[in-house]
Amino acid sequence: MKYKDRQGNILEDDKIQESIVRFLYGTYPGEGLLKILTHKGISKLAGTLLSTKMSTALIPYFVRRNNIKVREYDMSGHRSFNDFFARRLSVGARNVELNPDLLISPADSKVMVYNCDENAEFTIKGLKYIFAELTQSKKLAEVFKGGQLLVFRLSVDDYHRYCYVDSGDKSQNYRIPGILHTVNPVACENTHVYRENERVISMLKSENFGLIMMMEVGAMMVGKIINYEGPTYVRKGKEKGRFEFGGSTIIIALRKGAAEIDHDILLNSQQGLETKVKYGERIGRKV
Repeated sequence: MKYKDRQGNILEDDKIQESIVRFLYGTYPGEGLLKILTHKGISKLAGTLLSTKMSTALIPYFVRRNNIKVREYDMSGHRSFNDFFARRLSVGARNVELNPDLLISPADSKVMVYNCDENAEFTIKGLKYIFAELTQSKKLAEVFKGGQLLVFRLSVDDYHRYCYVDSGDKSQNYRIPGILHTVNPVACENTHVYRENERVISMLKSENFGLIMMMEVGAMMVGKIINYEGPTYVRKGKEKGRFEFGGSTIIIALRKGAAEIDHDILLNSQQGLETKVKYGERIGRKV
């Protein structure tokens, strides 16, 4: 699948991975295999194996295969592949935009913006979603109807830690059980991935953008979604949590009129293209 960077250059996802996903979601043999792979037990087993010391042997191949820019990360002392996968950035590798009027990206990812209509429904990759089904809350559907959803897709080569997009009071974390599809765009065209996958929801009473819903979505072979804190006051740009191995997604919901998303991201979204963004990078501004 194609996407753009902030300079307008066209980039493309791994074609081998895309071919595998098309097999799984577009053929009868693939669909049979998919029933096994999406079971949480398979991802849990993979997570366990990737937490062993022996799994460090996979790191050099993974770095080469995914063109990981090792100079951006602390590459010392990894005790397992999962330890490496959740590696920390080197000091100064990302600049968090701290201007309170500006909205930031929670993660290195590819983002698209979707409008939630007055019936609290929205469409992702041609499939209709109902906000109350996504969140299992009719109350939240009322709050965010007419607003915007920002879907940040992380692939395996991305940095898998994520931050708060503004300062404010954070709620407790609410976990919604589910299975674990891949979040590859091909899968999202064929399955209601974000409604079926395991996810964790928390709310942020932000200082500059009103009430924000933050949702982390698990994905195939993601061992864990790890959020560090329960109810507390948080600062913009502070690390919120991390994903263990696999691709995954963060969904941010904004109330109607809360923010004006940057023009390039909106234009790309209208054209069906994701925009590559970085942890802490500006993506919009306060209205």
